[in-house]
Amino acid sequence: MSFDFTNFESDGLAPDLSTSLKTGFIDWLVDEQWVNMQIHFGRLWDYYQNPMYSTTGLSAADAKLNESARTYIQAQEIGLPARITGIKRAEMSGILGGKAVADIERKEVVIENDISWRINAMVDFLFGKGVDIVSRAQDKNRRAEIDKILKQIFNTNGGVRFFQDMAVLGAVYGFVDCVVRPGQKIIDYYARRPSAKNSNTSSSSSSQTFFEQTLEIISDCSLELIEAPRALPVLDERDFRKINFYIQHFVEQKNDVASEGNFLRRLLGGKGNSAARRTAAVTEIIGSDWWQRYEDEQLAAEGPNVMGIIPVVHIQNIAQPLYYEGISDVEPLIPLQDELNTRLSDRASRITFQAFKMYLAKGIEGIENRAVSPGRMWCTDNPDASIEQFGGDNATPSEDAHIAEIREAIDKTSGVTPVVAGVLKDKIGNLTSAIALRMTLMGMLAKTERKHYVYGQGLKEIAAMIMHLLDVTNIYPNTKDERIFDVIFPSPLPVNMLEKLNEAKLKQELGVPAEQILRELGYEINPATGG
Repeated sequence: MSFDFTNFESDGLAPDLSTSLKTGFIDWLVDEQWVNMQIHFGRLWDYYQNPMYSTTGLSAADAKLNESARTYIQAQEIGLPARITGIKRAEMSGILGGKAVADIERKEVVIENDISWRINAMVDFLFGKGVDIVSRAQDKNRRAEIDKILKQIFNTNGGVRFFQDMAVLGAVYGFVDCVVRPGQKIIDYYARRPSAKNSNTSSSSSSQTFFEQTLEIISDCSLELIEAPRALPVLDERDFRKINFYIQHFVEQKNDVASEGNFLRRLLGGKGNSAARRTAAVTEIIGSDWWQRYEDEQLAAEGPNVMGIIPVVHIQNIAQPLYYEGISDVEPLIPLQDELNTRLSDRASRITFQAFKMYLAKGIEGIENRAVSPGRMWCTDNPDASIEQFGGDNATPSEDAHIAEIREAIDKTSGVTPVVAGVLKDKIGNLTSAIALRMTLMGMLAKTERKHYVYGQGLKEIAAMIMHLLDVTNIYPNTKDERIFDVIFPSPLPVNMLEKLNEAKLKQELGVPAEQILRELGYEINPATGG
């Protein structure tokens, strides 16, 4: 891959780039590290989503899949042993590749995805009711304006869906990155470089008009969530918490079809010669002063970084000391999920053989052509003839106990019990009080509180970075003291409104600001009236 650093050096923005970021290192990141990441993180996503793949048109190696009555296979089948699937898969072959095992037929395959609903339950507890990001600016009017700015930017980037997408990516991959990108309106405004006297900090009667113009300018500010398989950060060699350059590499689908061989395709026709959608391998490099974008190893775009910092906020799902990546909620569940699917498939195979009664006829001629049905009779002159019944399902307490223990192990590992999903079983106790409910969901609530801190800190950094962008572009000048925020997470549990109002009254007596109390109660704040 060929990267051009002339613009970095000629403009004097980063004269040490050629020594701190080597082309060969970028080649290694894209050609080696990125490929390994696709395998690792792709496996995590497959176990979360468990997508289905069609078995039609497979290679000869997977011909045994077509012996099943189903016309699809599921991603989690890759964790099943060859004695069940009839296919031995290598690490690199994936779910649709492998070598058929001789003399082994495909058994009954049962996949019960116990990972997906647990991850979704975690996301519901974390961001199911949204979140409020509140400014701690001293001036009341400035505080109301900053809150309105942040609310608009987050709403234009998806609102609650943005927070939930962030939580899903973080839970599956272990971390999620957010890139703050100034829109074209912000870039155009920055190019004009308005003077301070024309900025929207004027105290004249037209200040409201300036603020409305500010909201219009920031309307296309983008908060882009970067999934782990495409993130290639270049960390400081002495401090893994510091990002020197942020690189992402991915395959982008274009709104075009591949032009190669179109005439030949039209000439030959047929289903196998249909046009393919064009794709491009995209590599983006972001520095503190400059950025470049390559498509298929060719420089496609570049420009200055108006923020002057790496516009990336890194959020770990669960903190992992001395590592850039956090701890995934999916990865520790994979071995248990494989064991559960294996035992469920074994039980299905056993039921298939034993659930139906079978008959062994002795000494009766021509019975092989007769069906077993009510009202049918057999006759023979052989006094030793007989029909014996065998088969039928038998109780297997050890098998049921083993499956139940696997499910319990998944509950303990994930911290998410079936009670979270509304599945109530015996020995649940009396849940008439909030304390009893919290005791029942203690593991889930403890993990949620832990995530409140890491995701809340990440949202504070995103909000501070947005305000930094508006300050350096002179769109909405602000100070560092105005870039401090609080993140309010609503309680995921049902709340007694009377108790909540009494709690609000006590907070008011203690001197908690009325705006914060109203937000915690779920009421919107009107910037004009403050109520």
